[in-house]
Amino acid sequence: MADSHGGRPARRSARGAPAGGGACCWALPTALLCAYGFFCSVRPSEPFLTRYLLGPHKNLSETQVFNEIYPVWTYSYLALLFPVFLATDYLRYKPVVLLQGLSLIVTWFMLLYAQGLRAIQFLEFFYGMGTATDIAYYSYIYSVVDINLYQKVTSYCRSATLVGYTVGSVSGQVLVSVAGWSLFSLNVISLTSISIAFGTAWFLPMPQKSLFFHHLSSQQLSCEMKVMDCKNGAAVQDHPDVQRAPGWEDETKVPLNGEGHSAEKQVSAGHTAPGNANVETPGRGIQGPWERPALFLRQKEPMLVLRTSQKKQKVDIAKVLKDLWQDFLQCYSSRTMLCWSVWWALSTCGYFQVINYAQGLWEMVLPSHGVDIYNGAVEAASTLLGAVAVVVVGHIKTSWAMWGEVALALFSFLIAAAVYIMDTVRNIWVCYGSYVIFRIIYMMLITIATFQIATNLSVERYALVFGVNTFIALALQTLLTVIVVDASGLGLDIFTQFMIYASYFAAISLVFLVSGICSIVRAYRRREQVQSRSPESQ
Repeated sequence: MADSHGGRPARRSARGAPAGGGACCWALPTALLCAYGFFCSVRPSEPFLTRYLLGPHKNLSETQVFNEIYPVWTYSYLALLFPVFLATDYLRYKPVVLLQGLSLIVTWFMLLYAQGLRAIQFLEFFYGMGTATDIAYYSYIYSVVDINLYQKVTSYCRSATLVGYTVGSVSGQVLVSVAGWSLFSLNVISLTSISIAFGTAWFLPMPQKSLFFHHLSSQQLSCEMKVMDCKNGAAVQDHPDVQRAPGWEDETKVPLNGEGHSAEKQVSAGHTAPGNANVETPGRGIQGPWERPALFLRQKEPMLVLRTSQKKQKVDIAKVLKDLWQDFLQCYSSRTMLCWSVWWALSTCGYFQVINYAQGLWEMVLPSHGVDIYNGAVEAASTLLGAVAVVVVGHIKTSWAMWGEVALALFSFLIAAAVYIMDTVRNIWVCYGSYVIFRIIYMMLITIATFQIATNLSVERYALVFGVNTFIALALQTLLTVIVVDASGLGLDIFTQFMIYASYFAAISLVFLVSGICSIVRAYRRREQVQSRSPESQ
């Protein structure tokens, strides 16, 4: 699924007439992608997966489901994440979106008709592929809209999946509890919904660019429309009438006397005009004017409008990987970035483990045979309340640089307490309530972490950091699964597993509490030193 506003300004033709359908440039792919995300998330059978596998349809044992089948998802997700990350960008998103839809269709088809341990393990591999390719859904939209629309279209795409997941969970609960439908029928509905999503994905326009392999070269950028107020040398925003839709022809303005070309060379060489020092742009970090795309040189002289077409740039995979490595080192050299990324990776590892095996815990607390269960209602409630918490936290004004680590420690402790209560109080309603609290807190904190990480990063670097953090989380989860869950390891029972997960979050809380206290002490000492030097300087 992606992060990140208004309609695309109309494009003007070479004759100066506004081209129609400017809003369609972003509205159509956004609507199609949201439809795909919605139908792909409407899976009413998912909250009842454990009950279905343990029931008469598959007749698997608890040990087989918890210790031999579910771990396969973790392993396949980790193994596929990095290749899919590169393939998504190299293939320009749409083929990988289609691969996700196909993987989920295979998963639910096998869930309906496959029998036996090996077949269900193979099913989990395809589900891991569907999860790994999720990155294509969240990053596709960035390749077909302008940067000033990122926030708006991201909210649409995330809302589509949220609504779809809620509709699926609620409908599944109603169909089971009220209409008395079988779990097999719920899987048929899930397969139908995913098939509709797969059909919708075929109509997505094929992007002409991507973040890493198919981005514009510096030579192409120099030919693009750039705006600079040469009167005082200060860079200004893109003019709305000359923004370029991805994949369209460029309309390049070139001064007749050629002075603009020489001025452009000065900019590309790093010679800034007076008063045009490096600035910090929200979401892009510290940049000099030569690093800012989508600017053009504006002169007082007459301008000749030329029309140039983008040329295909040969992809140098080795250079892309080298640039990714340099960006990785630069991103994680920041202590703030490192702090939030470490929490992201550690907490996401624990979060995945809890949500993967929560249904198993509930099944052990209250076996579902002949008893009404409310897994769908709980999933829907936790999702909606988590969304409300995310909206609320977006309006909280505080110094996260100062108090962020302490806040992470406090809320990580609350997560540990929720998991501990879920494990030790063998009451299904207490388990449900603790699970809802667990998800609300995690969704709130991961939103804060995402914002703190993305604030000073370009989209390319945000995608890199997101991928690295997720990969580390999955690597830790794989290690935890091999030791604690897998039958070839300790193969612990579900209650012992959750006690370990509670201890895991408690350890995270302790680490960030110590780190946060040290950060606050250092900050106050620096402040005292500054105050003590002030009278001396006077």
